Order: sequence, then structure tokens, then C-alpha cells
Amino acid sequence: METKTQFALPVISTGNTSSENINPQPVPASPKQPFVTGIRETPAGPVPVVSAALTFRDSLGSFFCRLGAGRMDYSIDPGLYALGAPDESSPVLISANYKMSFDYLRRELPGRSVWILVLDTKGINVWCAAGKGTFGTGELVYRIEASGLKKIVSHRKIIVPQLGAPGVAAHLVKVLSGFRVHFGPVRAEDLPAYLDAGLTATKEMRSMPFPMTDRAVLIPVELVETLKPLLILSLVALFLAGILGPRDILTNIVHEGIPAVLALVIAVLAGTALHPLLLPWVPGRAFSFKGLIIGMILAVGFIAARGVNWHSWPGRAEAVSWLLMMPSVSSYLAMNFTGCSTYTSLSGVKKEMRFALPLQIAAASLGVVLWITSLLWA
Repeated sequence: METKTQFALPVISTGNTSSENINPQPVPASPKQPFVTGIRETPAGPVPVVSAALTFRDSLGSFFCRLGAGRMDYSIDPGLYALGAPDESSPVLISANYKMSFDYLRRELPGRSVWILVLDTKGINVWCAAGKGTFGTGELVYRIEASGLKKIVSHRKIIVPQLGAPGVAAHLVKVLSGFRVHFGPVRAEDLPAYLDAGLTATKEMRSMPFPMTDRAVLIPVELVETLKPLLILSLVALFLAGILGPRDILTNIVHEGIPAVLALVIAVLAGTALHPLLLPWVPGRAFSFKGLIIGMILAVGFIAARGVNWHSWPGRAEAVSWLLMMPSVSSYLAMNFTGCSTYTSLSGVKKEMRFALPLQIAAASLGVVLWITSLLWA
């Protein structure tokens, strides 16, 4: 196995791949891969053994990753792993080296014995890596050869996640490696039934639902990523309100600055939380438009709650500024969610960004000018 840890050991041939002659052996804990519980000798050399049971450390890592902490470096070493006590006839499952993908795969297979071949996707999940090309034909063929898989299993079948299909040309894999690609179910939780059915997937296994629970779990990382710009914009708003408002600095901050910060917070929550939760029910196809609608509704509510005086020029300028800025922010943040959704395509996202981004920038800029004007004329 080709790795960066102590598992890159010399090849040791046992001459037999039966379970009686491939015995797990203890292995010292690796700081990078503490989930490895032992090694399994194979004709192609030692293979790390992992368990289907996730530890508290695994769960904690996923939790922080959901919050965006270390998300870009949450990876494992690529190569071949043994789950349970696999032998020469055991299934071979393909995964990405994004640790959460790997963990979600193994936790769904308690009591099973399988080989897991992990591709080097640069720490990106299967679906996104397939779109970027790192979960692809070339990498798959390379890992098959580098792991010595032909020496380890007697069959020539590999199971690739369905979400990895955009990056894998099954016919080329067959020609280049001799292994036939079977595209498994969308969700890892369906793998046991898929394996028991002789690698046959039902219609439900092929569908990709995107329920509220799946959408909600993506909200924390989106919120965390906006905290820094939100803090900076809030400080700027408080500063401008303090020095440009009609009263003393402290009074201006209380009456003009804090409401401005509240408007920003509402707009951020609209784009990062309400949008994914309400996604199927908000009209329109473009995410930027969905975010615009949510932001516009909340902006109207904010203006009404603030009691803006529409009969004065400063009041009208302030009201229009929120009608421009809040929907622009929520629209932009909602558009960011396109990379997390099963509703979008790469070409559609590019087209939407070319159209929406200039409008969002223009509207937000005009809104800032009108808000500053309302402060100076108050």
C-alpha cells in the first residue's frame, strides 16, 4: 500500500489470500490515522485494518469539520484498507480520502468484511471530487495498480459510488485495469442491501433526495464562514453611523448603528439558514433569486419594525437602502449554496453567477450610498 505513514512497509507475500492465512496484527497508533486498528498481511503486502465502529474522536472530528474547522485538511492517506476480515472473494469498495466520506462508508458496514480502496481526491468528498476530476478514471486505475489489488482479490469487480460516476469512465477502467466498475447506491446506508442483492440497486437507491435534515446540516459551516466578514461589516457600520449620524456618537450608534448591524445579521441568516431550509418551497430555479425573495420579505418586515418615516427624504433613502442591501446579501449567500445542492449543475451555476453577481454588487453599492445619504441628511 502506498501511504505517507508507517504503513508503507515492504511487500510481504503470504502465498495465499484465504482468511485463515491473513491474520490481523497489532500496529502502533499513528497520530494522523488513529482509526487504524491493525494490519492484515496480503500477497501485495500489509494492509491497514479499520473498524466499522466510529470513535468519539472520529465524531468530534466530523463535528468540527461541519463548523469549518480544518475542513480543507480533513483527509486520510490514499490506498487500500481492510474492514473486518476480508479475503480474496470480498467486495472492493471505492471511496475518497475525505475522512468524513470514509467514516460514513465504514460505519454502515458493521459485521461486514470488505476491502476499501481510497483514492487521492485531495481531501474532497466523492461528489465534488468527481466534478473536479480528482475522483476520476486515471486516479482509480493508478490506485488499483499501486495497491496490488489484482494479487489480493480473485474477482475483477469494484464498486464505485454513484455520485462518483461523472468522473469515472467505466469502459476505460475495464480496458486499463481489467476491473469491471459497478456503480453502487447513492447513499452508503443502502450498501448492505445492495451487496446482499448481488450488486443490484433499486430505483430508490439510485435517487438523490435532498431532505431538510441534509440541508440543515450544511448551515453551520455556511454561518461560520460569514462570521469574519459580518464582524468587519458590522464594525464599519457602527463607525459610519457614529460619525455621520445627526446626534452624538454614542446616540448615533444606538439609534442608527445597531439597527444596521441587525439588518446585516438578518440578511446573513436569510441567505445561510432560511434559504436552505425553505429551498423547495421558495419560487424560482436560481438560488440567487430564491435568496432575493427571502431577503426582500425580511427587508420589508425590518423596515416596518424600524418605523421608517416614508414622508421624509432621509427616511425614504434609508428604507430603499435596506430594500437594496438586505436582498443583495441574502441573494449572494444563497447563491453560494449551489455547491452544496443536488439541484444545480456546473454550467447552470456559472451562468447564474455571470448574471446575478454584477446585479448584487450594484444593488449593494447603491444601498450603501443611500444609507450614508440618509445619515448625512437626517
